[in-house]
Amino acid sequence: MRFGVVVFPGTWSDGDCYHALKDVVQQPVEYVWHKERDLSRYDCIILPGGFSYGDYLRTGAIARFSPVMVALEEFVARGGLVLGICNGFQILCEARLLPGVLMRNNHLQFRCQWVNVEVENPNTPFTQACQPGQVLRIPISHGEGNYYADEETLKRLEAKGQIVFRYSTPAGAVTPEANPNGSLGNIAGIVNERGNVLGMMPHPERCCEELVGGADGQYIFASLLKAAVGRWR
Repeated sequence: MRFGVVVFPGTWSDGDCYHALKDVVQQPVEYVWHKERDLSRYDCIILPGGFSYGDYLRTGAIARFSPVMVALEEFVARGGLVLGICNGFQILCEARLLPGVLMRNNHLQFRCQWVNVEVENPNTPFTQACQPGQVLRIPISHGEGNYYADEETLKRLEAKGQIVFRYSTPAGAVTPEANPNGSLGNIAGIVNERGNVLGMMPHPERCCEELVGGADGQYIFASLLKAAVGRWR
């Protein structure tokens, strides 16, 4: 499975994604500069975390207009798989490839910590290696991870199974205390209606090896490989 990791000016988690894919998951991976206009050689594109264009205006607001985003929209329309992590999630929302917005954390603090997320929908290309209700321990690192959408959008996300991850306790209870940023419904990750675009605030690329404190991030990448074998596209 061939991966492309998009690099915008200000991206800084691209190296972590590259390492996880090349050295841990052992899959072909290339960096994709933000001016690239052809993504046809890839099976999955990753928009990594960071501060694209310094996060001026709003997070992801400028990156949304990079040339690569035109190619990404075409890639998604063809059924290509896209994983947006942290700033990547914010960019996908700005580009309207995912509904809703990511706002400032409700406590107005930047949070860099381990969290637990409950797998609400294991039937996506990004979670099919997981069990229903499985709890993954994955770190976050953001100041604007507070997911918000209007009531109608939230109802649609719920009804169509588009909410993939919710912040939870280690036992899987979705509680206010387990929510690190104020996200509505404890939402930590969602997919588009077609199911081929995932945005998530936690960083799976940072927990693929026990050496760094945990390896639950491998479930995300193992799911993508399983999807490739099953010819998701």
